Amino acid sequence: MIHPSYVELMRKVNQDVVVGEEPVVNSRYSIVCATAKRAREIIDGAEPMNVENADKKKALSIAVEELYNGDLKILSDEEIEEKNQKLQDLKEDLSNDRYAYEKYLNTETENETVTAVEE
Repeated sequence: MIHPSYVELMRKVNQDVVVGEEPVVNSRYSIVCATAKRAREIIDGAEPMNVENADKKKALSIAVEELYNGDLKILSDEEIEEKNQKLQDLKEDLSNDRYAYEKYLNTETENETVTAVEE
């Protein structure tokens, strides 16, 4: 049996959802897809994120732990579009400004995969 349970994982993933908004995860299927995708990344050589004794655990167990700890996030379609737009903006800034890369490195990131570059 995998611990934490699906119910615990769904509760954890949806904990930041405001009342009235649709939850990020509505089904076990979303949990299974996200953890399976991450497990494949780990098998292909990606480094585990903040998991103790990762070398002694299977890839799926690591992925489940990452999701439960909040290191792995399931994004809604809107969040994916927003992150893709930020990435596109960053690419444009980097191609137009020789100092943009330095600005990007100095920008604080708070668990964000991509952050916008200040002008």
